[in-house]
Amino acid sequence: KLEDLTIGPVLSWTTDKLLGHVDALLKIPGSKILYGGKALTGHTIPDCYGAIEPTAVFVPLKEALKPEHWPTVTTEVFAPLQVVTEYKGGETDLVLEACERMENHLTAAVVSNDVQFRNHILANTINGTTYMGIRARTTGAPQNHWFGPAGDPRGAGIGTPEAIKLVWSCHREIIEDSGPVPPNHPMTQS
Repeated sequence: KLEDLTIGPVLSWTTDKLLGHVDALLKIPGSKILYGGKALTGHTIPDCYGAIEPTAVFVPLKEALKPEHWPTVTTEVFAPLQVVTEYKGGETDLVLEACERMENHLTAAVVSNDVQFRNHILANTINGTTYMGIRARTTGAPQNHWFGPAGDPRGAGIGTPEAIKLVWSCHREIIEDSGPVPPNHPMTQS
């Protein structure tokens, strides 16, 4: 909600452009809105910015991989808009194909408690920072930025030429987040 600042304006896309992208996704066979898909109302955000409800659009994996749909499905949008898909047993190779076809390979997550599955995915992908485990909580930021001694920003490396070289030309970082999961965690509820 705008009132509690859990949603805000998008500076790089207008509302019309965001909703146009949602419409383009919905033209893919089998796609559907899981939630959102509407402009925010009752606000004073200027038209030059984007203001949409948090939105998730489901696109079937086999459709997403088709050359005519791939550019639309993988358009990078820094907004409350995500593309969701699913796979079934025997379709892991399609997931790996999708991972390898990505342009930038920056961050990924493998959320599973199946060690053999995690190892298979990690061994066959080349993403930079990869979170794995039953929770695999991601920060959305490179794990290799440094924030200075004792968190003091005066000694930080963020944004410096040296930090950029080290962060974007480093080894692959795999961060494990496997638990334990507290008994009252939503994952343990049926």
